[in-house]
Amino acid sequence: MKLYLNESTDPYFNLAAEEYLLDTEPGEVFMLWRNERAVILGRNQNAYAEINRPVAEERGIAVVRRLTGGGAVFHDLGNLNFTFIVPRERCPELDFARFTVPVAEALKKLGVPAEISGRNDLTADGKKISGNAQCVRGNKVMHHGTLLFSADLTAMADVLRVDPEKMRSKGIGSVRSRVGNLRDWLPDMDVTGFKRYLEESFLSRSGADRAVPFSPEQTAGIERLKREKYASWAWNWGSSQAYGRTVRKRFPYGGVELSFDSEHGVLTAVRLQGDYFGKASVDELERALLGCRLLRDELLPRLSAVDRYIHGASPEDIAAMFEL
Repeated sequence: MKLYLNESTDPYFNLAAEEYLLDTEPGEVFMLWRNERAVILGRNQNAYAEINRPVAEERGIAVVRRLTGGGAVFHDLGNLNFTFIVPRERCPELDFARFTVPVAEALKKLGVPAEISGRNDLTADGKKISGNAQCVRGNKVMHHGTLLFSADLTAMADVLRVDPEKMRSKGIGSVRSRVGNLRDWLPDMDVTGFKRYLEESFLSRSGADRAVPFSPEQTAGIERLKREKYASWAWNWGSSQAYGRTVRKRFPYGGVELSFDSEHGVLTAVRLQGDYFGKASVDELERALLGCRLLRDELLPRLSAVDRYIHGASPEDIAAMFEL
């Protein structure tokens, strides 16, 4: 496993770095990184619904869309992020435990009572300290996660618009009450010391001698991807548009927002958004539904592989959202 030493705190650069390494590194990769204040959107989320945009703009909080599914998260310099990239044959299915277990073990060695919770969280004493997400791209899997160390939880609550159904399903009254900072368990450590500890922990696990910085060639490639994609309005905001009908529903595998237009009972536009995970881009499913008549017997065959795009979903779940 190659460990990368990434000292950038630019959220556009850091999200671009993940994709660049995903596309160019042949072996296993691990990277630790921090961002200046930013909201990191899930790949399939509606930016306008998930973010309090006036708060983000007033406070200079960047908005960046990532490659993976799941929900929006808040980053600042008190938040440490980690990324694993592995060949797909070593992780053929969505498997969060493969990557969260070693992080939980490293935390437990510090005395933090870390536990895997739900589909993609780490908790300590019932407080969420880490959220995780995954995507499959070609023959590679990327897994990344957050570790709240000394994050501004008030800013997090102010800028994120969390679906109230999600909070009710977890029996929690607010974002602020749900999450916790690792500093509460590690009062004698700061975030930079915590970062050094995790670097040393994963160096030991990997057998590598040291973490390496990006080469000039890699830095140039990442900067280009940042300019062309991650810092662009089209990537971060442009996928959201108005549709004739929108239906939202929360399932055990995540929230799904279905928006569509139709003419004479035939689908002319489809958008599936939400904080779900998937093994392939939902764009493929959206295209497959175009031209389909709004009839259950015609929708179900086109939704037969829906679990590939919305992990855990059944054709019946999504067909019912068309309110047939």
